[in-house]
Amino acid sequence: MACRLSSVVALVMAPRSETTPDTLKPPATSVGVLGWLRQNLFSTWYNALLTFVALYVIYALGSGLWNFVTTTDWSVIAANLRLFMVGRYPAEETWRVQASVALFAFLVGASWGVWGGVARSAVILLASIFCTALVLPLAWNDRVWMAGNLALLGVGFAVGHFTKARRALVWAWLASLPLIAILLYGVGELPRVATDVWGGLLLTLALSIVGIVASFPLGVALAVGRQSSYPAIRWFCVGYIELVRGVPLITLLFMMQIMLPLFLPEGITVERVMRAMVAFTLFTAAYIAEVVRGGLQAIPRGQAEAARALGLNGILTLLLIILPQALRLTIPAMVGQFISLFKDTSLVAIVGLLDLAGIANVAANQPDFLGRQAEVYLFIALIYFIFSAAMAYGSRRLEKTLGVGER
Repeated sequence: MACRLSSVVALVMAPRSETTPDTLKPPATSVGVLGWLRQNLFSTWYNALLTFVALYVIYALGSGLWNFVTTTDWSVIAANLRLFMVGRYPAEETWRVQASVALFAFLVGASWGVWGGVARSAVILLASIFCTALVLPLAWNDRVWMAGNLALLGVGFAVGHFTKARRALVWAWLASLPLIAILLYGVGELPRVATDVWGGLLLTLALSIVGIVASFPLGVALAVGRQSSYPAIRWFCVGYIELVRGVPLITLLFMMQIMLPLFLPEGITVERVMRAMVAFTLFTAAYIAEVVRGGLQAIPRGQAEAARALGLNGILTLLLIILPQALRLTIPAMVGQFISLFKDTSLVAIVGLLDLAGIANVAANQPDFLGRQAEVYLFIALIYFIFSAAMAYGSRRLEKTLGVGER
């Protein structure tokens, strides 16, 4: 025992080596760029082979796309750019669209100054779009408007950063939706611009925003009603959800365009765009209801029991305890449904509305630009991709902020 104790003491009291043994040193290629490449791309011979094959495919696709972009005549886009943006919206009233975009840019900038996070990403996206538009073959007044929107992003950020008026900003966002709708449609002294002459990206965004904003509360109400203890409410919600989910979206669009006027009193008409908005709202609400129902079922029963033990009634338990957690869990699936709605707006071209896809068909069939279908559809595909990717990125940032999937 004394021998072992002396050995331990000698080991502890021995002078420490100033250099690390070679066996403890990490290999030189395990750190830095070379280490990352060896560990992730060239760890084995078959990983190296797959890396070279993937690089060749990327090079072939990228070079082909670059050659197409640089050698193609994009005059069809330049000549129809206004048509792609606002459709047949009157040229003398286009300032309303510009004012609406300017208001949106200011609010996004203010949101960045107040909240940061997702709003900062939205500012970067908008700034990129405005900067890209500055290099397009636009008129000088359109370039000035783009530059003004860039300035409004900065002004909004400064106002939000120095005031930190969170509640006022929330009310401003809520008031902006009806204000923009009134500005675009016209009321009072503003000349009325019927939605049937809206088109292009303006119509696509209008259908998407109205469908998302209106279908969300309706879908939540249907999901809660499906869980109701009252048979009449429960079976009505179940019947509605299963009926709507059992038919294609194009069926609802045709029904609203053709059959709805038959059920209206004589002398009352509804514009075709309004009918399409109703169809998108009713269709999306059924799917949102099922998404929210899945979130409600994922909440442990003990949450409601604990709320009742604290004295909360059924409505307060639902609004304050159950529903916030359910909506938090369903963010990925819900945003996926909203992205699907945004892309499904292209179906209105079948019923005669000139959204972004409808305008693309018109531009591709113009006598001066026959055979330019590839340029036209690549352009609108890029627009759809930008907005869909932005929604997906915002969803991921929101999930990270709320800690979805984390304990």
